[in-house]
Amino acid sequence: MSLSRRQFIGQAIAFPTVISSSSLGLAGTVAPSNRITMGFIGCGGRMNAVMGEFLRLPDVQPLAVSDVWRLNREGAAKRAGVQPSDAYVDFRELVARFDIDTVAIASPDHWHVPQSIAAIETGKDVYCEKPLSNTISEGRRLVEAVQRYGAVFQHGTQLHSTGGVRRACELVRNGKIGKLKEVVIGSPPGRTTGLHPEMPVPDGLEYDLWLGPAPVEPYTHARVFREGGLPGWYFVSDYSKAGWIAGYGVHDLDIAQWGLGFERSGPVAIEGEGVYPTSGLFDTITTYRIEFEYANGLKIIMTDTGQNRHGVKFIGENGWVFTRGSISAEPNTLLRERIGPDDVHLYNSPGHARNFIDCVKSRAETITPAEIAHRATSTALLGGIACQLRRKLRWDATEEQFINDPQADRLLSCPMRHPWAV
Repeated sequence: MSLSRRQFIGQAIAFPTVISSSSLGLAGTVAPSNRITMGFIGCGGRMNAVMGEFLRLPDVQPLAVSDVWRLNREGAAKRAGVQPSDAYVDFRELVARFDIDTVAIASPDHWHVPQSIAAIETGKDVYCEKPLSNTISEGRRLVEAVQRYGAVFQHGTQLHSTGGVRRACELVRNGKIGKLKEVVIGSPPGRTTGLHPEMPVPDGLEYDLWLGPAPVEPYTHARVFREGGLPGWYFVSDYSKAGWIAGYGVHDLDIAQWGLGFERSGPVAIEGEGVYPTSGLFDTITTYRIEFEYANGLKIIMTDTGQNRHGVKFIGENGWVFTRGSISAEPNTLLRERIGPDDVHLYNSPGHARNFIDCVKSRAETITPAEIAHRATSTALLGGIACQLRRKLRWDATEEQFINDPQADRLLSCPMRHPWAV
């Protein structure tokens, strides 16, 4: 039996549609109107963890994914439960969608700022993996974009949201370990590899878009994909200027500066040295020792883990506290020290992804907003520049310029390949 349109509407009025409890947000679910929609950009290895954190949140609704490599794109679409038509090669198609509230970005480092700014300029809030930027100059551009558009931003330094890190920093900031003497960081070393010949670009990879703002270089598998367990681009300066100092060490510098109370500033002097590969595709630092000096005279000593344990050790007159998510101390009684009501209480996050979504709704500042992200990343990049120049550098953290050092200033930015710019 067929019905006319008018008859159908009449019956719909007479017999209302049964609405599921989930669509109203009942029965422990979240109504669609209260969900935050999200797109995922750069769906390689790191995004596996990031996407998992967001998909576990009942008030996040994935709408689209983007990646230049077909297998990543298809896998991410399937995991997120989005249609093939919502899986984009070019991230610009994703950020152009007005039904997407937020994006999570886990692309190679040289893409973090261009993609974040593109999303912010279309009214989106951004969760971006570490390090924030590939140069100090472009990092500041991102901070300015966040401020200009009133965006909510979260940096992927997830350790900032762990209880052990917060507890360690509160013990330090409240003088529970006595007068702070210095901070010692151990962070993983870089890597080396051999020469890798040019190869045909595999079907399904948009290699020119993968390069984006970076210089044109011949395709080889180790440049784009995993080499010895990690993507090779982590250790190539075109995509990661300071190599593993920023790519991994930014987590530890972020913690150290939070404990010092300089999370929105930076060092005043930097001195470092390290070993660089003499041949092969990888050209960033492998082993290193860097000193960061702050305005109060305190120093952060950062080395590779061949010289110091992996993590951050705050050393005071009454003992030390160590953290990298968990916490330990000597003497152990320091862990029982009480943080009183009049003491410094640091930002208490319910979890990095949860904190971001909560702040998207409230418009409050996240635990690792753009300014803190920029300062942690810029400190790492300063360490890379000091090691490259092999001399002590003086830094104006307000103006974000070196003091009377034009040669060092030239390393604060790098040209981007046309048509990319920030």
